[in-house]
Amino acid sequence: MLLFIIGIIILFVGGFFYSKYVEKQLQPDDRPTPAVKKADGVDYVVMSEKKNWLINLLNIAGTGPILGPIQGILFGPIAFLAIPLGCVFAGAVHDYMTGFISMRNGGSQVPKLVGKYIGDGVRKFYNIVIAILLLLTGVVFVYTPGDLIANDVLKVGVDSNVIWIIYAVIFTYYILSTVLPIDKLIGRIYPLFGAFLIISAIGVFIGIFVKGSGDLAFANAGLLAEHPLGQKFIPSFFITVACGILSGFHGSQVTLVSRTVKSEAEAKGTFYSTMIAEGFIAMVWAAGAMVIFSTGRAPLDTAGTLMVGEISKYFMGDIGGLLAVLGVIALPITSGDTAFRSLRLIISEELNIDQRSGAKRASLAAVLFIPAAAILFFAKSNPNGFNMLWRYFGFTNQFVAIFALAVATIYLINTGKNYLITLIPGVFYTFIVFSFIINVKKLGLGLPFGVAYPAAGIIALAYAIFVVKTGKKNKTRIETTNLE
Repeated sequence: MLLFIIGIIILFVGGFFYSKYVEKQLQPDDRPTPAVKKADGVDYVVMSEKKNWLINLLNIAGTGPILGPIQGILFGPIAFLAIPLGCVFAGAVHDYMTGFISMRNGGSQVPKLVGKYIGDGVRKFYNIVIAILLLLTGVVFVYTPGDLIANDVLKVGVDSNVIWIIYAVIFTYYILSTVLPIDKLIGRIYPLFGAFLIISAIGVFIGIFVKGSGDLAFANAGLLAEHPLGQKFIPSFFITVACGILSGFHGSQVTLVSRTVKSEAEAKGTFYSTMIAEGFIAMVWAAGAMVIFSTGRAPLDTAGTLMVGEISKYFMGDIGGLLAVLGVIALPITSGDTAFRSLRLIISEELNIDQRSGAKRASLAAVLFIPAAAILFFAKSNPNGFNMLWRYFGFTNQFVAIFALAVATIYLINTGKNYLITLIPGVFYTFIVFSFIINVKKLGLGLPFGVAYPAAGIIALAYAIFVVKTGKKNKTRIETTNLE
Protein backbone atom coordinates (compact mmCIF):
# COMPACT_ATOMS: atom_id res chain seq x y z
CA MET A 1 0.00 0.00 0.00
CA LEU A 2 2.89 2.38 0.79
CA LEU A 3 4.32 1.94 -2.71
CA PHE A 4 0.92 2.74 -4.20
CA ILE A 5 0.72 5.96 -2.16
CA ILE A 6 4.28 6.90 -3.14
CA GLY A 7 3.33 6.37 -6.76
CA ILE A 8 0.29 8.65 -6.44
CA ILE A 9 2.51 11.36 -4.90
CA ILE A 10 5.06 11.02 -7.72
CA LEU A 11 2.26 11.31 -10.24
CA PHE A 12 0.67 14.50 -8.94
CA VAL A 13 3.59 16.31 -7.29
CA GLY A 14 6.05 15.33 -9.99
CA GLY A 15 3.56 16.23 -12.70
CA PHE A 16 2.89 19.63 -11.14
CA PHE A 17 6.55 20.70 -11.10
CA TYR A 18 7.75 18.98 -14.28
CA SER A 19 4.87 20.40 -16.33
CA LYS A 20 6.07 23.88 -15.40
CA TYR A 21 9.56 23.05 -16.65
CA VAL A 22 8.19 21.70 -19.95
CA GLU A 23 6.02 24.81 -20.32
CA LYS A 24 9.13 27.01 -20.03
CA GLN A 25 10.62 25.19 -23.01
CA LEU A 26 7.52 25.98 -25.10
CA GLN A 27 7.02 29.61 -24.00
CA PRO A 28 3.29 30.05 -24.73
CA ASP A 29 2.23 33.56 -25.71
CA ASP A 30 -0.90 35.50 -26.71
CA ARG A 31 -0.88 34.79 -30.46
CA PRO A 32 -4.30 33.78 -31.93
CA THR A 33 -4.87 30.03 -31.72
CA PRO A 34 -6.27 27.95 -34.62
CA ALA A 35 -9.68 27.87 -32.89
CA VAL A 36 -9.82 31.67 -33.16
CA LYS A 37 -7.92 32.23 -36.39
CA LYS A 38 -9.50 29.44 -38.46
CA ALA A 39 -12.97 29.11 -36.90
CA ASP A 40 -15.26 27.13 -39.23
CA GLY A 41 -18.02 25.87 -36.93
CA VAL A 42 -17.10 22.22 -37.59
CA ASP A 43 -13.61 21.30 -36.36
CA TYR A 44 -12.21 24.74 -35.47
CA VAL A 45 -14.52 25.82 -32.65
CA VAL A 46 -13.61 27.75 -29.49
CA MET A 47 -14.67 25.82 -26.38
CA SER A 48 -14.14 26.51 -22.69
CA GLU A 49 -11.03 25.27 -20.90
CA LYS A 50 -13.11 22.97 -18.67
CA LYS A 51 -14.90 21.41 -21.62
CA ASN A 52 -11.64 20.96 -23.54
CA TRP A 53 -10.07 19.30 -20.50
CA LEU A 54 -12.93 16.85 -20.14
CA ILE A 55 -13.14 16.12 -23.87
CA ASN A 56 -9.39 15.52 -24.13
CA LEU A 57 -9.41 13.23 -21.08
CA LEU A 58 -12.24 11.16 -22.48
CA ASN A 59 -10.63 11.13 -25.92
CA ILE A 60 -7.33 9.73 -24.67
CA ALA A 61 -8.62 7.49 -21.86
CA GLY A 62 -10.03 4.43 -23.63
CA THR A 63 -9.91 0.94 -22.16
CA GLY A 64 -6.10 1.10 -22.43
CA PRO A 65 -5.52 2.68 -18.98
CA ILE A 66 -7.87 0.06 -17.48
CA LEU A 67 -7.33 -3.23 -19.30
CA GLY A 68 -3.60 -2.56 -19.72
CA PRO A 69 -2.81 -1.94 -16.03
CA ILE A 70 -5.07 -4.85 -14.99
CA GLN A 71 -2.76 -7.15 -16.96
CA GLY A 72 0.35 -5.08 -16.24
CA ILE A 73 0.03 -5.57 -12.48
CA LEU A 74 0.91 -9.24 -13.04
CA PHE A 75 4.52 -8.02 -13.29
CA GLY A 76 4.28 -7.01 -9.63
CA PRO A 77 4.13 -3.82 -7.51
CA ILE A 78 6.82 -2.24 -9.69
CA ALA A 79 3.86 -1.06 -11.76
CA PHE A 80 3.09 1.49 -9.02
CA LEU A 81 6.41 3.22 -9.81
CA ALA A 82 6.65 2.64 -13.56
CA ILE A 83 3.21 4.07 -14.31
CA PRO A 84 3.60 7.46 -12.56
CA LEU A 85 7.22 7.97 -13.64
CA GLY A 86 6.30 7.10 -17.21
CA CYS A 87 3.31 9.45 -17.17
CA VAL A 88 5.24 12.42 -15.77
CA PHE A 89 8.38 12.15 -17.92
CA ALA A 90 7.06 10.53 -21.12
CA GLY A 91 3.30 10.27 -21.64
CA ALA A 92 2.26 13.72 -20.46
CA VAL A 93 5.24 15.34 -22.21
CA HIS A 94 4.32 13.57 -25.46
CA ASP A 95 0.71 14.79 -25.27
CA TYR A 96 1.56 18.37 -24.28
CA MET A 97 4.30 18.80 -26.87
CA THR A 98 2.20 17.31 -29.68
CA GLY A 99 -0.87 19.41 -28.85
CA PHE A 100 1.16 22.61 -28.51
CA ILE A 101 3.18 22.10 -31.71
CA SER A 102 -0.08 21.41 -33.53
CA MET A 103 -1.46 24.73 -32.25
CA ARG A 104 1.68 26.50 -33.49
CA ASN A 105 1.07 24.94 -36.90
CA GLY A 106 -2.55 25.84 -37.51
CA GLY A 107 -4.04 22.81 -35.77
CA SER A 108 -2.31 20.39 -38.15
CA GLN A 109 -2.64 16.66 -37.59
CA VAL A 110 0.50 14.67 -36.76
CA PRO A 111 1.20 13.48 -40.35
CA LYS A 112 1.66 17.06 -41.53
CA LEU A 113 3.90 17.76 -38.54
CA VAL A 114 5.97 14.68 -39.38
CA GLY A 115 6.29 15.90 -42.96
CA LYS A 116 7.41 19.35 -41.87
CA TYR A 117 9.87 18.41 -39.13
CA ILE A 118 11.18 15.00 -40.26
CA GLY A 119 10.56 14.77 -44.00
CA ASP A 120 8.02 13.81 -46.64
CA GLY A 121 9.29 10.25 -47.01
CA VAL A 122 8.80 9.56 -43.32
CA ARG A 123 5.38 11.23 -43.51
CA LYS A 124 4.19 8.77 -46.16
CA PHE A 125 5.26 5.81 -44.03
CA TYR A 126 3.73 7.38 -40.92
CA ASN A 127 0.39 7.82 -42.71
CA ILE A 128 0.16 4.08 -43.23
CA VAL A 129 1.04 3.29 -39.62
CA ILE A 130 -1.33 5.86 -38.08
CA ALA A 131 -4.19 4.75 -40.35
CA ILE A 132 -3.72 1.17 -39.15
CA LEU A 133 -3.56 2.32 -35.52
CA LEU A 134 -6.71 4.43 -35.74
CA LEU A 135 -8.64 1.61 -37.42
CA LEU A 136 -7.44 -0.85 -34.77
CA THR A 137 -8.29 1.65 -32.03
CA GLY A 138 -11.79 2.18 -33.39
CA VAL A 139 -12.40 -1.56 -33.59
CA VAL A 140 -10.95 -2.29 -30.13
CA PHE A 141 -13.23 0.43 -28.74
CA VAL A 142 -16.27 -1.14 -30.34
CA TYR A 143 -15.33 -4.64 -29.20
CA THR A 144 -14.55 -3.94 -25.52
CA PRO A 145 -17.51 -1.67 -24.59
CA GLY A 146 -19.84 -3.94 -26.56
CA ASP A 147 -18.71 -6.97 -24.57
CA LEU A 148 -18.94 -5.07 -21.27
CA ILE A 149 -22.51 -4.00 -22.07
CA ALA A 150 -23.49 -7.55 -23.02
CA ASN A 151 -21.78 -9.21 -20.04
CA ASP A 152 -22.14 -6.74 -17.16
CA VAL A 153 -25.17 -4.60 -18.05
CA LEU A 154 -27.57 -6.70 -20.12
CA LYS A 155 -26.30 -10.03 -18.69
CA VAL A 156 -26.73 -11.82 -22.02
CA GLY A 157 -23.13 -12.94 -22.43
CA VAL A 158 -20.57 -12.00 -25.06
CA ASP A 159 -21.46 -14.95 -27.32
CA SER A 160 -25.12 -13.98 -27.68
CA ASN A 161 -26.36 -12.71 -31.06
CA VAL A 162 -27.41 -9.57 -29.19
CA ILE A 163 -23.75 -8.54 -29.23
CA TRP A 164 -24.01 -7.66 -32.93
CA ILE A 165 -26.91 -5.31 -32.25
CA ILE A 166 -24.81 -3.64 -29.54
CA TYR A 167 -21.87 -3.30 -31.94
CA ALA A 168 -24.20 -1.79 -34.57
CA VAL A 169 -25.51 0.82 -32.10
CA ILE A 170 -21.95 1.81 -31.12
CA PHE A 171 -20.94 2.03 -34.79
CA THR A 172 -23.98 4.26 -35.48
CA TYR A 173 -22.89 6.65 -32.74
CA TYR A 174 -19.35 6.65 -34.11
CA ILE A 175 -20.59 7.57 -37.58
CA LEU A 176 -22.59 10.50 -36.19
CA SER A 177 -19.71 11.74 -34.02
CA THR A 178 -17.34 11.47 -36.99
CA VAL A 179 -19.55 13.55 -39.28
CA LEU A 180 -21.30 16.12 -37.04
CA PRO A 181 -19.57 19.34 -35.86
CA ILE A 182 -17.49 18.65 -32.77
CA ASP A 183 -19.58 20.84 -30.45
CA LYS A 184 -22.95 19.41 -31.54
CA LEU A 185 -22.65 15.86 -30.23
CA ILE A 186 -19.26 15.21 -28.63
CA GLY A 187 -19.22 18.52 -26.77
CA ARG A 188 -22.72 17.93 -25.36
CA ILE A 189 -22.74 14.29 -24.22
CA TYR A 190 -19.18 14.07 -22.90
CA PRO A 191 -20.04 15.71 -19.55
CA LEU A 192 -22.39 12.77 -18.87
CA PHE A 193 -19.73 10.25 -19.79
CA GLY A 194 -17.27 12.22 -17.69
CA ALA A 195 -19.50 11.88 -14.63
CA PHE A 196 -19.51 8.09 -14.99
CA LEU A 197 -15.73 8.10 -15.44
CA ILE A 198 -15.11 10.15 -12.28
CA ILE A 199 -17.51 8.03 -10.21
CA SER A 200 -15.83 4.79 -11.30
CA ALA A 201 -12.26 5.99 -10.67
CA ILE A 202 -12.96 7.60 -7.29
CA GLY A 203 -15.19 4.72 -6.19
CA VAL A 204 -12.52 2.10 -6.82
CA PHE A 205 -9.84 4.37 -5.31
CA ILE A 206 -11.79 4.70 -2.03
CA GLY A 207 -12.60 1.00 -2.08
CA ILE A 208 -8.91 0.11 -2.20
CA PHE A 209 -8.36 1.79 1.18
CA VAL A 210 -11.61 0.53 2.71
CA LYS A 211 -11.65 -3.07 1.46
CA GLY A 212 -8.21 -3.57 -0.07
CA SER A 213 -5.50 -5.66 1.52
CA GLY A 214 -2.91 -3.88 3.63
CA ASP A 215 -0.08 -4.99 1.37
CA LEU A 216 -0.64 -4.57 -2.36
CA ALA A 217 1.69 -7.35 -3.44
CA PHE A 218 1.77 -11.01 -4.46
CA ALA A 219 2.77 -13.57 -1.86
CA ASN A 220 6.46 -14.55 -1.91
CA ALA A 221 7.23 -11.87 -4.50
CA GLY A 222 9.18 -8.63 -4.23
CA LEU A 223 8.98 -5.49 -6.28
CA LEU A 224 9.05 -7.49 -9.52
CA ALA A 225 6.93 -10.64 -9.72
CA GLU A 226 7.37 -13.57 -12.08
CA HIS A 227 4.81 -13.12 -14.84
CA PRO A 228 2.49 -16.17 -15.14
CA LEU A 229 3.24 -16.39 -18.88
CA GLY A 230 6.96 -15.85 -18.42
CA GLN A 231 6.95 -12.39 -20.06
CA LYS A 232 9.83 -10.04 -19.31
CA PHE A 233 9.21 -6.68 -17.69
CA ILE A 234 11.18 -5.01 -20.48
CA PRO A 235 9.64 -4.74 -23.00
CA SER A 236 6.31 -6.50 -22.33
CA PHE A 237 5.15 -4.36 -19.40
CA PHE A 238 5.26 -1.14 -21.42
CA ILE A 239 3.53 -2.70 -24.42
CA THR A 240 0.84 -4.18 -22.15
CA VAL A 241 0.10 -1.06 -20.12
CA ALA A 242 0.38 1.16 -23.23
CA CYS A 243 -2.15 4.00 -22.81
CA GLY A 244 -1.61 4.05 -19.05
CA ILE A 245 1.93 5.39 -19.56
CA LEU A 246 2.49 6.62 -23.12
CA SER A 247 0.29 6.30 -26.18
CA GLY A 248 0.90 7.32 -29.78
CA PHE A 249 -2.87 7.31 -30.26
CA HIS A 250 -3.02 10.39 -28.03
CA GLY A 251 -1.22 12.37 -30.72
CA SER A 252 -4.25 12.03 -32.98
CA GLN A 253 -6.52 13.17 -30.15
CA VAL A 254 -4.67 16.21 -28.78
CA THR A 255 -4.44 17.60 -32.31
CA LEU A 256 -8.24 17.47 -32.46
CA VAL A 257 -8.48 19.52 -29.29
CA SER A 258 -5.71 21.86 -30.47
CA ARG A 259 -8.39 23.23 -32.80
CA THR A 260 -10.74 24.16 -29.95
CA VAL A 261 -8.35 25.78 -27.41
CA LYS A 262 -8.73 29.56 -27.26
CA SER A 263 -5.36 30.40 -25.63
CA GLU A 264 -1.87 28.88 -25.59
CA ALA A 265 -1.84 29.44 -21.83
CA GLU A 266 -4.51 26.72 -21.53
CA ALA A 267 -2.41 24.10 -23.34
CA LYS A 268 -0.60 22.78 -20.25
CA GLY A 269 -3.81 22.19 -18.34
CA THR A 270 -5.57 20.75 -21.37
CA PHE A 271 -2.87 18.37 -22.58
CA TYR A 272 -0.38 17.64 -19.77
CA SER A 273 -2.73 17.36 -16.80
CA THR A 274 -5.19 15.10 -18.62
CA MET A 275 -2.44 12.51 -19.04
CA ILE A 276 -1.72 12.78 -15.32
CA ALA A 277 -5.42 12.11 -14.72
CA GLU A 278 -5.20 9.09 -17.00
CA GLY A 279 -2.20 7.89 -15.02
CA PHE A 280 -4.33 8.10 -11.87
CA ILE A 281 -7.00 5.96 -13.56
CA ALA A 282 -4.33 3.42 -14.50
CA MET A 283 -2.96 3.33 -10.93
CA VAL A 284 -6.43 2.82 -9.45
CA TRP A 285 -7.36 -0.11 -11.68
CA ALA A 286 -3.90 -1.68 -11.31
CA ALA A 287 -4.29 -1.56 -7.50
CA GLY A 288 -7.83 -2.92 -7.71
CA ALA A 289 -6.62 -5.81 -9.85
CA MET A 290 -3.75 -6.47 -7.44
CA VAL A 291 -6.24 -6.91 -4.59
CA ILE A 292 -8.43 -9.26 -6.61
CA PHE A 293 -5.51 -11.31 -7.95
CA SER A 294 -3.40 -11.46 -4.77
CA THR A 295 -6.32 -12.51 -2.55
CA GLY A 296 -7.33 -15.29 -4.92
CA ARG A 297 -10.72 -13.81 -5.81
CA ALA A 298 -9.88 -14.31 -9.48
CA PRO A 299 -7.26 -16.49 -11.22
CA LEU A 300 -4.31 -14.76 -12.84
CA ASP A 301 -5.50 -15.68 -16.33
CA THR A 302 -8.87 -13.92 -15.97
CA ALA A 303 -9.66 -11.81 -19.05
CA GLY A 304 -9.34 -8.05 -18.59
CA THR A 305 -12.94 -7.31 -19.57
CA LEU A 306 -14.20 -9.81 -16.96
CA MET A 307 -11.88 -8.33 -14.32
CA VAL A 308 -13.53 -4.93 -14.76
CA GLY A 309 -16.79 -6.35 -13.44
CA GLU A 310 -15.05 -8.24 -10.62
CA ILE A 311 -13.18 -5.16 -9.41
CA SER A 312 -16.20 -2.87 -9.70
CA LYS A 313 -18.56 -5.14 -7.76
CA TYR A 314 -16.04 -5.99 -5.05
CA PHE A 315 -15.16 -2.40 -4.21
CA MET A 316 -18.46 -0.64 -4.92
CA GLY A 317 -21.22 -3.22 -4.54
CA ASP A 318 -23.89 -4.02 -7.12
CA ILE A 319 -25.20 -0.48 -7.74
CA GLY A 320 -21.87 1.27 -7.43
CA GLY A 321 -20.30 -1.50 -9.48
CA LEU A 322 -22.79 -0.90 -12.26
CA LEU A 323 -21.91 2.81 -12.27
CA ALA A 324 -18.23 1.89 -12.39
CA VAL A 325 -18.83 -0.42 -15.34
CA LEU A 326 -20.74 2.37 -17.09
CA GLY A 327 -17.73 4.60 -16.54
CA VAL A 328 -15.44 2.00 -18.09
CA ILE A 329 -17.86 1.62 -21.00
CA ALA A 330 -17.82 5.40 -21.52
CA LEU A 331 -14.02 5.48 -21.81
CA PRO A 332 -13.59 3.38 -24.94
CA ILE A 333 -16.67 4.86 -26.61
CA THR A 334 -15.31 8.38 -26.12
CA SER A 335 -11.99 7.32 -27.65
CA GLY A 336 -13.39 5.24 -30.47
CA ASP A 337 -15.55 8.08 -31.78
CA THR A 338 -12.64 10.50 -32.02
CA ALA A 339 -10.34 7.80 -33.46
CA PHE A 340 -12.52 7.69 -36.55
CA ARG A 341 -12.89 11.47 -36.52
CA SER A 342 -9.10 11.84 -36.44
CA LEU A 343 -8.73 9.40 -39.31
CA ARG A 344 -11.24 11.43 -41.33
CA LEU A 345 -9.28 14.61 -40.69
CA ILE A 346 -5.93 13.02 -41.53
CA ILE A 347 -7.21 11.64 -44.83
CA SER A 348 -8.97 14.90 -45.70
CA GLU A 349 -5.77 16.87 -45.03
CA GLU A 350 -3.67 14.53 -47.14
CA LEU A 351 -6.15 14.53 -50.05
CA ASN A 352 -7.21 18.18 -49.62
CA ILE A 353 -10.91 17.28 -49.22
CA ASP A 354 -12.94 20.24 -47.95
CA GLN A 355 -14.60 19.19 -44.67
CA ARG A 356 -17.08 22.05 -44.44
CA SER A 357 -19.48 20.00 -46.56
CA GLY A 358 -21.57 17.51 -44.58
CA ALA A 359 -21.95 15.27 -47.63
CA LYS A 360 -18.18 15.04 -48.12
CA ARG A 361 -17.67 14.25 -44.43
CA ALA A 362 -20.33 11.53 -44.58
CA SER A 363 -18.95 9.92 -47.74
CA LEU A 364 -15.41 9.86 -46.35
CA ALA A 365 -16.66 8.40 -43.06
CA ALA A 366 -18.55 5.65 -44.92
CA VAL A 367 -15.31 4.53 -46.57
CA LEU A 368 -13.58 4.30 -43.17
CA PHE A 369 -16.20 2.13 -41.48
CA ILE A 370 -16.14 -0.64 -44.11
CA PRO A 371 -12.65 -1.99 -43.19
CA ALA A 372 -13.39 -1.36 -39.50
CA ALA A 373 -16.46 -3.60 -39.67
CA ALA A 374 -14.43 -6.29 -41.46
CA ILE A 375 -11.71 -6.24 -38.77
CA LEU A 376 -14.35 -6.46 -36.03
CA PHE A 377 -15.98 -9.47 -37.70
CA PHE A 378 -12.61 -11.23 -37.95
CA ALA A 379 -11.70 -10.49 -34.32
CA LYS A 380 -15.05 -11.75 -33.06
CA SER A 381 -15.12 -14.85 -35.27
CA ASN A 382 -11.57 -15.97 -34.47
CA PRO A 383 -11.11 -17.68 -31.02
CA ASN A 384 -7.87 -15.77 -30.51
CA GLY A 385 -9.07 -12.73 -32.43
CA PHE A 386 -9.18 -10.20 -29.61
CA ASN A 387 -5.75 -11.17 -28.25
CA MET A 388 -4.27 -10.67 -31.72
CA LEU A 389 -6.12 -7.38 -32.11
CA TRP A 390 -4.93 -6.09 -28.72
CA ARG A 391 -1.29 -7.03 -29.34
CA TYR A 392 -1.24 -5.34 -32.74
CA PHE A 393 -2.94 -2.32 -31.17
CA GLY A 394 -0.45 -2.17 -28.28
CA PHE A 395 2.65 -2.42 -30.49
CA THR A 396 1.40 0.04 -33.12
CA ASN A 397 0.34 2.44 -30.38
CA GLN A 398 3.86 2.66 -28.95
CA PHE A 399 5.50 2.66 -32.38
CA VAL A 400 3.50 5.71 -33.48
CA ALA A 401 4.58 7.61 -30.35
CA ILE A 402 8.26 7.65 -31.31
CA PHE A 403 7.42 9.69 -34.43
CA ALA A 404 5.63 12.39 -32.41
CA LEU A 405 8.51 12.44 -29.91
CA ALA A 406 10.92 12.89 -32.83
CA VAL A 407 8.84 15.84 -34.07
CA ALA A 408 8.93 17.37 -30.58
CA THR A 409 12.70 16.85 -30.30
CA ILE A 410 13.37 18.53 -33.64
CA TYR A 411 11.02 21.39 -32.69
CA LEU A 412 12.98 21.96 -29.46
CA ILE A 413 16.30 21.81 -31.32
CA ASN A 414 15.01 24.47 -33.71
CA THR A 415 13.86 26.72 -30.87
CA GLY A 416 17.10 26.25 -28.91
CA LYS A 417 15.47 24.52 -25.94
CA ASN A 418 16.24 21.38 -23.95
CA TYR A 419 15.45 18.65 -26.47
CA LEU A 420 16.52 15.86 -24.10
CA ILE A 421 13.07 15.95 -22.45
CA THR A 422 11.63 14.32 -25.57
CA LEU A 423 14.70 12.61 -27.04
CA ILE A 424 15.24 10.37 -23.99
CA PRO A 425 11.63 9.04 -23.95
CA GLY A 426 11.86 8.60 -27.73
CA VAL A 427 15.05 6.53 -27.47
CA PHE A 428 13.62 4.45 -24.61
CA TYR A 429 10.42 3.62 -26.47
CA THR A 430 12.31 2.88 -29.67
CA PHE A 431 14.18 0.24 -27.66
CA ILE A 432 10.91 -1.04 -26.20
CA VAL A 433 8.98 -1.45 -29.46
CA PHE A 434 11.86 -3.01 -31.41
CA SER A 435 12.97 -5.40 -28.67
CA PHE A 436 9.32 -6.48 -28.43
CA ILE A 437 8.73 -6.99 -32.16
CA ILE A 438 12.06 -8.75 -32.66
CA ASN A 439 11.37 -11.18 -29.81
CA VAL A 440 7.62 -11.85 -29.81
CA LYS A 441 6.43 -14.92 -31.68
CA LYS A 442 3.74 -14.89 -34.40
CA LEU A 443 3.36 -11.11 -34.27
CA GLY A 444 7.09 -10.49 -34.67
CA LEU A 445 10.35 -12.26 -35.54
CA GLY A 446 10.43 -14.66 -32.60
CA LEU A 447 14.16 -14.22 -31.93
CA PRO A 448 15.65 -14.68 -28.41
CA PHE A 449 16.28 -11.66 -26.19
CA GLY A 450 20.00 -12.27 -26.58
CA VAL A 451 19.47 -11.00 -30.12
CA ALA A 452 16.50 -8.70 -29.54
CA TYR A 453 18.11 -6.50 -26.86
CA PRO A 454 21.36 -5.68 -28.72
CA ALA A 455 19.52 -5.16 -32.01
CA ALA A 456 16.98 -2.85 -30.37
CA GLY A 457 19.80 -0.96 -28.68
CA ILE A 458 21.49 -0.32 -32.03
CA ILE A 459 18.19 0.83 -33.57
CA ALA A 460 17.54 3.15 -30.60
CA LEU A 461 20.99 4.70 -30.97
CA ALA A 462 20.41 5.17 -34.70
CA TYR A 463 17.07 6.83 -33.90
CA ALA A 464 18.79 9.32 -31.59
CA ILE A 465 21.48 10.18 -34.11
CA PHE A 466 18.95 10.55 -36.95
CA VAL A 467 16.59 12.80 -34.97
CA VAL A 468 19.31 15.13 -33.68
CA LYS A 469 21.02 15.38 -37.10
CA THR A 470 17.68 16.05 -38.80
CA GLY A 471 16.87 18.79 -36.32
CA LYS A 472 20.19 20.56 -36.82
CA LYS A 473 20.39 20.00 -40.58
CA ASN A 474 16.87 21.08 -41.59
CA LYS A 475 16.46 24.13 -39.36
CA THR A 476 16.20 26.61 -42.26
CA ARG A 477 13.76 24.44 -44.23
CA ILE A 478 11.54 23.90 -41.20
CA GLU A 479 11.43 27.60 -40.29
CA THR A 480 10.19 28.50 -43.78
CA THR A 481 7.54 25.73 -44.00
CA ASN A 482 4.05 27.06 -43.35
CA LEU A 483 1.32 24.57 -42.40
CA GLU A 484 -1.38 27.21 -41.93
